[in-house]
Amino acid sequence: MYTVHMEHECGCFKRSEFESNKSFATQKDAYAYANIAAELMNEEFCKSHHFFSQITDENSFVIRVAQNPNAGSCSTGGGCGTSCGC
Repeated sequence: MYTVHMEHECGCFKRSEFESNKSFATQKDAYAYANIAAELMNEEFCKSHHFFSQITDENSFVIRVAQNPNAGSCSTGGGCGTSCGC
């Protein structure tokens, strides 16, 4: 079993339909999901964070969250730390 999980769940993630932990039968499926999910989050969320996938061991991937250096202030006024409510 291969897993994909979120490093931190920002407010945008919590309001989305994405799941925090997801399991897959193959490494290829987990890898594809992690990359596609990170790309969609970068396109659809408030732009205060940058999301990227990373393999953590041979059976799991993590979607990491970083402050987006190109973003202005948070559009929702949440402060936009990695554990923010935006």
